[in-house]
Amino acid sequence: MITKLHLHPPLPSLSSSLNPTKTSQQPPPPGLLFRQKLLHLQTLNVNPHKVLNQNPDFRSTPLASLISLEDYFLSLGLSRPALGRILDMHPKLLTSNIHSDLQPIIQFLLHEVLIPSGDLPKSITRCPRLLVTDVETQLRPAFKFLKELGLVGTRRINCQTTLLLVSSVERTLKPKIEFLKSLGFSDEAVENMVIRSPGLLTFSVENNLVPKVEFFVEEMNGDLEEIKKFPQYFSFSLEKKIKPRYRVLVEHGLKLPLSKMLTVSDGEFDARLIEMRLRLAERKR
Repeated sequence: MITKLHLHPPLPSLSSSLNPTKTSQQPPPPGLLFRQKLLHLQTLNVNPHKVLNQNPDFRSTPLASLISLEDYFLSLGLSRPALGRILDMHPKLLTSNIHSDLQPIIQFLLHEVLIPSGDLPKSITRCPRLLVTDVETQLRPAFKFLKELGLVGTRRINCQTTLLLVSSVERTLKPKIEFLKSLGFSDEAVENMVIRSPGLLTFSVENNLVPKVEFFVEEMNGDLEEIKKFPQYFSFSLEKKIKPRYRVLVEHGLKLPLSKMLTVSDGEFDARLIEMRLRLAERKR
């Protein structure tokens, strides 16, 4: 008599149950990867809602690309908090290509504008728009214009001058130059004024330069030669400093050159005013 054998399926080996093969592992669900990207943005203090509204392409950007971008910026010397502020200000950067979008800008700043590598983080932090501005259509033409003025190229560029690289030559820079020339200043005089006070090229003609010239000429009866010697005049507030200080001087029958009237602190100005009043009183005795 033949006995039937009851066959059972073989038991899995202990090694296979403890060490499942890689092919059996499932990739993380897309929703989880998306949340990881948003959480990473939050660690940088970047507003995820703002990013998704202003740069929808970020939805499809891998987390690895975001981390590579962060590593690249940190390698330039930017701090993580500074990087967070820059990315929050310009979410477009989050989908930038390092090689085609960012490196040409950095190479231009270092090798054409000649910004010292140690100053690069400060320049970028002060003017993040540099990172989203095209080299060929904007940065290089502005640099050429500023070089012709003598502002860059022959001396070490500073952070304030770097701001001018993102300014339109036709809409922003040239109108300031033309306005100063319209006051009767020669080309050389205007160039010297701009070199001494580069901020002149950032001020609005209508809202800054014109009102201050009108006040200086019409109320102060000033000689424009004084502005030529002290172009920093335009950097002071008309309502908060120029008018109040001038009118105090007039009230007491006193007068000061623009530089001495504006460059001192309120306390120093008051002390100078008292001293001048005492001298005036002694002369009248």
